[in-house]
Amino acid sequence: MFLRLTHLTRYDYSQPVAFAPHALYLRPRETPRQRLHDFKLDVTPSPRRIATSDAEDNALDWAWFSPDLTATRLEFRSEFMVETLDTNPFDFFLKPTALTFPFTYDAAERSALGPCLAAPRGTDEPQLRAWLAHHLPAPPPDTVAFLTALNSTVHQALAYTRRDEPGIQTPAETLALRSGSCRDYAVFFIALCRTLGLAARFVSGYLHEPPAPGISHPLPPTMHAWAEVYLPGAGWRGLDPTRGVFCDDAFVAVAHASLAESVNPIQGGFYSPVPVSSHLSTHLTIERL
Repeated sequence: MFLRLTHLTRYDYSQPVAFAPHALYLRPRETPRQRLHDFKLDVTPSPRRIATSDAEDNALDWAWFSPDLTATRLEFRSEFMVETLDTNPFDFFLKPTALTFPFTYDAAERSALGPCLAAPRGTDEPQLRAWLAHHLPAPPPDTVAFLTALNSTVHQALAYTRRDEPGIQTPAETLALRSGSCRDYAVFFIALCRTLGLAARFVSGYLHEPPAPGISHPLPPTMHAWAEVYLPGAGWRGLDPTRGVFCDDAFVAVAHASLAESVNPIQGGFYSPVPVSSHLSTHLTIERL
């Protein structure tokens, strides 16, 4: 599937401010299952730009602003075309040792996957195991069937809430509230996986989801978040607990991380000698070509 996306993020300030360096996770990943055909990023006011990668090999663009520069608006506009190839999310093989769950990673895998096996902040493992025993009392032994059931269980047990404020709920908070946004679902699912010994990581990106027929005023698209689980032989496979599905070619991955907060799309700050109020606005379009 070919998709063209335009993503505008704008910060308006009540007084002129100066800007700290900004870390930008806006360039989509390039993998065997996702090809980036073009990418354009405009920043206003204009900074010094440096393209690099972070410790987890995500594309990371730095924006460095002159200390003498002040403005009342900061704007980031990315536009790109991406080709997604994961039409069948189950088109993979597992190593024989991973066909049934639970399984164990080999020594090389455990060494590389260490950060993705550690419990996220705010994880109460006994509480999560009790939750699993209640909601998934008879898990299937087949690994793919087990992950499908776990993903569906999270989807069915939580209530989706669109949250525009920053931050991610801890797994304990999501468990108490029994609701959350897509990023909260993802972190909760990751905590469950890691409690069970499965390596899992957070993914930030986009989802192409055409409006359902008969909806005259659909909600505007926003960035999306899901999880990836490492399966021996298959590699990292995406699962979206918000929708209870394995990720297919409707998903556009931008950045992944063992720590969810580390790949917020735009990270930075501003300076002002006087109190300043700010307003954030975004506009995203996703078009299938």
